[in-house]
Amino acid sequence: MSQAQTNNVVLITGGTSGIGRAAALAFARRGDYIAIAGRRASEGEETARLARESGGDAIFVQTDVAVASEIEALVARTVERWGRLDCAFNNAGITGETARTADCTEENWHRTIAVNLTAVWLSMKYEILQMLKQGRGVIVNNASTAGLVGMRGGPAYSASKGGVVQLTRTAAIEYAKRGIRVNAVCPGFIETPMTDAHARVNPDLEPWIRKIQPMGRLGTADEVAEAVVWLCSDAASFVTGHALAIDGGMVAQ
Repeated sequence: MSQAQTNNVVLITGGTSGIGRAAALAFARRGDYIAIAGRRASEGEETARLARESGGDAIFVQTDVAVASEIEALVARTVERWGRLDCAFNNAGITGETARTADCTEENWHRTIAVNLTAVWLSMKYEILQMLKQGRGVIVNNASTAGLVGMRGGPAYSASKGGVVQLTRTAAIEYAKRGIRVNAVCPGFIETPMTDAHARVNPDLEPWIRKIQPMGRLGTADEVAEAVVWLCSDAASFVTGHALAIDGGMVAQ
């Protein structure tokens, strides 16, 4: 996918809000075709409408990313609509419950791993199978700075995101000679509905975030989206297996 080329086919999971929606609109502004996946139909249809208004073509496919058959159907629907799959942004994820390692419940562990890690693997599985048929493609996975450094109170989340980073690296070296690039973005604390929900419960959260991120602010969903677009472009044609921190300098400390 080149900077000048338009009308690339892009699949985005977790595209109903936040970073996923921002990415859909960023690709749409380039004139791309976007398949938006998520569980919340009304928000997903809204993202698709906004993407069309921004200059792209878009559809919403209601999908539970933790179910293999639904991921397989999502990829098939995308290819049926536009004939190929050029790029995929595996963005869907949850934070899970906050608890120290010994207090983390089995239910929280299994659910967080299922959505944040197993679902990314399932998505990559069917995306890669399609991209191998084409001889090319780009995948970007949404990991987290919690996949690069430890995070108190989030054992399941940290483990899942660390797994995404390693899964990204593994796939990147497996398919580097098959025309498929695989990278990850690792956002720090970003202004999203998910972060806002946590801040409403804990008023001390935002001041703490501003303190630990050297730039002294939260990132924006658009800043992450632009990094995803770049990684999918030919401007990043020699970049694969990379976990890109987008965190205002947090992990550099």
